[in-house]
Amino acid sequence: MRREVRASHILVQSKEEADKLRTDILNGKDFAKVAAEVSLCPSGHEGGDLGFFKKGVMVKPFEDAAFELKEIGDISEPVETQFGWHLIQLTGFIDD
Repeated sequence: MRREVRASHILVQSKEEADKLRTDILNGKDFAKVAAEVSLCPSGHEGGDLGFFKKGVMVKPFEDAAFELKEIGDISEPVETQFGWHLIQLTGFIDD
């Protein structure tokens, strides 16, 4: 079971934009560069890096999606929170 995950994310206003960006990234665009260019979150300046976090720290839909990612480099489907639409990339994890 995952104790902590490390993730990066991109925050945008619409699902359509998140879908397009996900396609671009899956087709070879660099996640961190896209985050720096378009993310509405201040973490975009760091390539979207949020560092390591445990359950109970992030808003529930975001947390659920981040902890469901299996392999480093995996990218979530768009996830809606009260902040907007997120793409999440798993960049590390610590298992129990």
